[in-house]
Parts: sequence; structure tokens; C-alpha cells
Amino acid sequence: MVRQLGELENAIMTRVWQWNRPVTVREVLLDLRSEREIAYTTVMTVLDKLHRKGWLRRERVGRAYRYEPVSSREAYTAALMNDAWATGDNPAAALVHFFGLMSPEQREALRDALRVAALFPSDPPDQAAADSPESGRESGRDTGETGPGPAR
Repeated sequence: MVRQLGELENAIMTRVWQWNRPVTVREVLLDLRSEREIAYTTVMTVLDKLHRKGWLRRERVGRAYRYEPVSSREAYTAALMNDAWATGDNPAAALVHFFGLMSPEQREALRDALRVAALFPSDPPDQAAADSPESGRESGRDTGETGPGPAR
């Protein structure tokens, strides 16, 4: 059931990105019904859930809501991957298995992404350097001095 819900979320998000305009529950329902039997309330619930998760914004138009994506498909995919990775007890083993499932083209894309990511490190500046006596800050002690910029 959980996997089916995730697949339905992905199917709905795919349509929202492809159509590239605000969509109604009914529009999504009619398109999904070309592939499977599905209830209006199921589609409405999943769209509401995606809205509550922050993936869709909605605006009331008459008696219905129109939904549109908040971010890109790539950001959504990255968040799904991060969530899946965070649920395991052994993230390194999960990555090894994930890499084993990848095609050679996907592994090459991963190598490219890692090269690009290395150009933009996301780690904060070295905390040890910030806490050195030369910086005016020592660990756990506030000297009362302010750094550059207006005093508070």
C-alpha cells in the first residue's frame, strides 16, 4: 500500500510538471483513469497530501482547488532519495546497493554530479578556525566583542 501511494504521488507529480499549468483534481483523475481505476477522493487526498508536504501550492477557484508545483522535478527526486536513504540503519550499505542497481549511464551521471558538487562545498567554514583565539572567539565563551558590521 505504501509503495502504491508513493507511485501514485509520483504519477500525479509527473502530470503536474508535464502540463506546466495549474491543475484540478478532476483533470488529474480523468488522465489517471486512462491507466487504472481510481476514485476521485483518492486523487483529492493525494493532491492534498502533496500540498501539505509543501510540493504543491493551491488556489481556490470557485468550489475547486487548482494545484501547481512549488519546485522542480529534480528537487522532488532528490528529496525522495534523501528520505529513502535516511530511513535505513546503514546508509553506506544502502548506497552500495543503489549503485549496484544503476546503469553505466546513471553511474557516469553520478560521477559528473559529484564533480560538480565538489566545486560547491556545502560544509560550513571550519569551526575550529572560527573558534581559535585569533578569531576573537573561543569555544563556549562569548567575549562580548562584535564582528564587522553594525553593533547590536
